[in-house]
Amino acid sequence: MHRRLPIVVAAALCALGTAAVARGDASSEWWLHAIDADTAAAPGPGVPIVVVDGAVDATQPVFNGRANTTFLDPQALAGPDDYHATAVASLAAAGGGGFAGVYPQAVLELWDAGRGVDGIDARSAAEGIALAARQCPAVINLSFGGTEPNPQVQGAILNAVRAGCLVVAAAGNGGLDGDPQTYPAAYPHVLTVGATDEQGAPLPFSSSGAWVDLSAPGTNMSAAVPLSHDSTGISSGLAGTSFAAPLVSAAAAWIWTARPTLTASQVAAVLRESARPVGSQRFDTKTGYGVMDVAAALALPAPPADPSEPNDDVVQVKPGQLFSNGQPPLTTAAKPSTRIEGTLLQAEDLRDLYRIWVPAHRVVRVSVAADGNAAVKIWGPRTYTVDEPPALRKRDFRGPSITGGAVGRYAYAEVALTGRSLSATYVLSVTAARP
Repeated sequence: MHRRLPIVVAAALCALGTAAVARGDASSEWWLHAIDADTAAAPGPGVPIVVVDGAVDATQPVFNGRANTTFLDPQALAGPDDYHATAVASLAAAGGGGFAGVYPQAVLELWDAGRGVDGIDARSAAEGIALAARQCPAVINLSFGGTEPNPQVQGAILNAVRAGCLVVAAAGNGGLDGDPQTYPAAYPHVLTVGATDEQGAPLPFSSSGAWVDLSAPGTNMSAAVPLSHDSTGISSGLAGTSFAAPLVSAAAAWIWTARPTLTASQVAAVLRESARPVGSQRFDTKTGYGVMDVAAALALPAPPADPSEPNDDVVQVKPGQLFSNGQPPLTTAAKPSTRIEGTLLQAEDLRDLYRIWVPAHRVVRVSVAADGNAAVKIWGPRTYTVDEPPALRKRDFRGPSITGGAVGRYAYAEVALTGRSLSATYVLSVTAARP
């Protein structure tokens, strides 16, 4: 039996009730105004939202007959209290039945990862993420988590990122319970969402950490639920980062549909950079870069692209390891010198590693322009990780240059944040010359 991950749903913090919610009623769907999603018209169907969660009730009026809705596997409700996935999906993209999500016209795809009393099945969740990754671009919503990392889920996420998808995860609800690190939210390359109240203040239960990217409303929420859970089909008083994450996923799909030339990393950057900061700091561990603002994100100029992700370590760039063909080398025998622009972000993307070709009888030197926010170094061809123990580091670390031997060989150029820098946009230069 595989390990199961508990769903992040703040049951102890929820006061479930019933309320008939009318589409566009600002008093009942206050979060639409809070994220500035009610000042522009959402586009027609485009980039899919893929909800990997428990079972969604296909008979719920907001989904029954909804256009552009695909159930990717059989949906097996565990009982009257199995409402979580239906609520999550409705907040993202419900488009009828008396309730509207953030992006009602979205392409919506739903994967039941086996919710029951034990939570989400890790292997099934990984399968759902992998299926979504076959059709990138897409936005994958993960409103579940646990305090132990899971290699299957992490591997599926990295494959999805490499394929060009954006992965969004709920930060977790452990803020009042010791605030443990939560996965998949804490994995690099995941856009992690904390929860705020009606005034935009962080909610005490919302988990915090350097890996939180931004925040969205997550309390006093109403959502569509299975009729077996509530005969009206709507429950109110929902709370948890589970319900903040789909607001961000829907906004990401909306923005990506409206701005199709953006990459996944650019969509994430647009959401972070356009968020409204909470307090005087540009970043804090509870709300990240602030509360999501859809209108501001639609208008923000495109940030620099971040190519070749994920490329954090040797296992992600060397052929035959995590990815069968690895990442294409930055330089080759035919082109031994080049320049590339990239970005780094604390906790999300601390470093970029590039394979470089070192020609025979040549010296390859690296330099980086990043206003002091990033530094570059070279690792030798036998490096298996940039986090090697001291003895191997002494063998493999080469500093800013490396000399070729009698035959050409590959090495690695690492660009990493310096000091307390939160982020960096850099230009890496690789130059091959005679000794």
